[in-house]
Formats: sequence, C-alpha cells, structure tokens
Amino acid sequence: MADSSEMTINLVVLGKTQTGKSAAGNSLLGSADFESRLCPSSVTTRCSLGRSGRILGLMRRNGRECALRVRVLDTPSYPHSALGKEQVRGTVRAALAQHFGEEGLHLALLVLRADLPLCPHESDDTVQLIQELLGPTWKDFTAILLTHADKAEEAGYSEETYLHSASSTLLSLLSSVQHKYIFLDNHNSIIKEERNTVLRKLLNFIQRNNYQILKHRKE
Repeated sequence: MADSSEMTINLVVLGKTQTGKSAAGNSLLGSADFESRLCPSSVTTRCSLGRSGRILGLMRRNGRECALRVRVLDTPSYPHSALGKEQVRGTVRAALAQHFGEEGLHLALLVLRADLPLCPHESDDTVQLIQELLGPTWKDFTAILLTHADKAEEAGYSEETYLHSASSTLLSLLSSVQHKYIFLDNHNSIIKEERNTVLRKLLNFIQRNNYQILKHRKE
C-alpha cells in the first residue's frame, strides 16, 4: 500500500465442479489464463495464479488516479471427481501461502451457479473448506459470485426478482456474508464496461474491510 499510484487486489475462487470458477477468473482478469471447458469430470486439478495488467479508471487515491492490478488464484473444485478433501485443502493452503503470503488475501469468492437452485446442504462442503482455510473471520473476507447470470436473465429474472424467488438456503448464505454478492455472465469474455462494474463491486467489498488483509490459517 506504500505506492499510492497502484493497488493490487488478491482473489481466490472456490466452488464445486462446473460452477464456472475458471471462467470467472478469466473474466476478472480479462484474459484466458485458466483452462475452462465443459467436462463430465473436474477440470482443474491444481492451483494456478493469473495476473491482470494495469487497470485505469477505477480508483483514485490522494486525489490522483490509482492503477489497479488483479491477481486471481484458481483452485481445484471441492468436492472433486479425482481429489480427496485433504488433497484439495492442502493444495489450496500451500498456494495461498506461496502466492499471497501469510497475510495477503483480500477476498475469497465462493462460486455458485445462478441458473441452478441451491438446495439445503449443497454448499456445506465448500463453505466448510473456506472456514478451515480462512478461519473464524471467513465471512468478512468471502463474497458470493453467481455465475451463468445470463441464463437467469434469459429466463426473465432481474437481479431483484431472482433474489425474491431464491431458495432460503441461498438467502441464508448471502445473509451470512453480509450480502456481498455479484452476478456474472458466463460468456467466454465480458466487455470492458461489465468487467469494470464487477471490479468496482469487489473494491467496495474490500473497502468495507478497510482494505484489511487476512492472515491464513496454517493448519
């Protein structure tokens, strides 16, 4: 934070298989760093870090424009079709320590599909993984990323009507993370204006925490 002309935000995406984690990471970066494709098994088997270039026009600090850089850590899904929980947890914990340091995470993004109902206990495994990785303050550092929002829109749902019709399971989860959520189209790439809108929302979430960083749990 010493360089007032530039700021980096660190994001880790977590979620179940085929929720669109890797595609979401690519959208946030404005790139194609992560492999993303339809597959009957889990595609991502290891963590990988993607970095954006300098993004202008989103922030000002001390009266001057401040460039933004985004770093996204893509992770294996959990549950995973080939990896056990201990393997996934160990892989993600090691990657957090390697790429973000012990104190470097700004936000964890729990990825869910907007075009599928969230049923009771369906996200319990992933939420438990986040709790184990981030510790007791995980709710302050977690936001919900609802992918495939374009399909919900095609079905006639606005953000307001979608939330009005959402399952009590999803509404309870959103409430637990202080309603930090973002709807994201699942196109291969989103236009610059849409991406900037999403990044502004993420910056707002981070600002709520006064730009605090999170010390990861070592075990």
